Amino acid sequence: MYWKYPAILILIMAAPLFSAAGEFDFRGEISAEMRIFPKDVQFPDQDNYHFDPSVKIEPEFIYELDSGNDRFTFIPFFRYDLEDDNRTHFDIRELNWIHFGSNWTFLVGNDIVFWGVAESRHLVDIINQIDFVEDIDNEDKLGQPMVFFSYEMEKYGAAEFYFMPYFRKRTFPSADARLRGPLPISEDPEYESDLDEFHPDFAFRWFSTINELDIGLSFFYGTSREPIFLTETRDNGSQFFRPFYQIINQVGLDAQWTRDAWLLKLETIGRGGQGSYFFATVFGFEYTFFQVFNSNADLGILSEYLYDGRDENLEFAPPTFFDNDVFAGLRYTLNDIEDTEFLAGLTTDTKTGEMLGFIEASRRFGENWVAEIETRLFLNSDGEQDIFEGFKDDSFINISIGRYF
Repeated sequence: MYWKYPAILILIMAAPLFSAAGEFDFRGEISAEMRIFPKDVQFPDQDNYHFDPSVKIEPEFIYELDSGNDRFTFIPFFRYDLEDDNRTHFDIRELNWIHFGSNWTFLVGNDIVFWGVAESRHLVDIINQIDFVEDIDNEDKLGQPMVFFSYEMEKYGAAEFYFMPYFRKRTFPSADARLRGPLPISEDPEYESDLDEFHPDFAFRWFSTINELDIGLSFFYGTSREPIFLTETRDNGSQFFRPFYQIINQVGLDAQWTRDAWLLKLETIGRGGQGSYFFATVFGFEYTFFQVFNSNADLGILSEYLYDGRDENLEFAPPTFFDNDVFAGLRYTLNDIEDTEFLAGLTTDTKTGEMLGFIEASRRFGENWVAEIETRLFLNSDGEQDIFEGFKDDSFINISIGRYF
């Protein structure tokens, strides 16, 4: 399997560490989830289920020694889904050994990395592959095998270097499942590189804090995490999509300026390798009203503009909803002992009127339990050219109860 090679490498390099006494920590989460689809399916070859129960288990094992300068982390992930066979899956989110030097850090193994500052779209975030069967919001990620080195400079920020020897293909729903889109998606992708998933990827990022400004510059070369979809026909005449992963180069800039109650945010990229070289950006603000309604609660107002200039010919560039869009959202935090939070947002295509909305709420109860409700909405997706036209009947509500241990 893909993960056994970095696992063996980690164990060989970390073996001398276990000869010394260290500290072991075990924690994690187990949760039960129910997805509710109010509408019938759109396509006749989809299973017409309205309730989709599942269970998720995500333990976390951490072993530290040398006063925390060396750490071994293992975070496996497993979900069992009653309706979607592809959503029943196992992954190793993290399996790595990390050493912290005086002003440098070295890591080898599977890890999850996040870049970016925007709320509606994470343009510069390109290290990990999306775990699309977990959620459609692109927030859940597959563990990425890598070798990582960072160096912190006293006055000039920090530099990070990534070498990724193996590519993770994106997960997709089963052929008969909800949220699949207009056609089934093959689990056997094609690659531009003759090395297929073993094409090496490289990335670099510099970031720094300058007074009230947090800024990052990044570069990536390797296999795109976004595939294009080739339409193919089987012998029986039925059609399906085959993912095709291209070699790209991407430069990125992310910045956030903080002043009192204001957060100004910017992400922008330039990318080559998927048709003509193109630019994309998302920028906007978040303003927070503190202690609203004479309470401890905070209310944040979010607004962002999204532009993407990629080639509209889907034979060259992956499809995107965020070509010329406006996002508006609200964040309401009660700041109570139960950590009650609400977040809602709506992204609207200024050309077609197509909208993608979400509502999220969470609240802790007891010492170890958390309840969450999420809603994903596909609105005004009725035109043949609308990106989410094949999902228009798959709006859903997700209810989960989890226990942390």
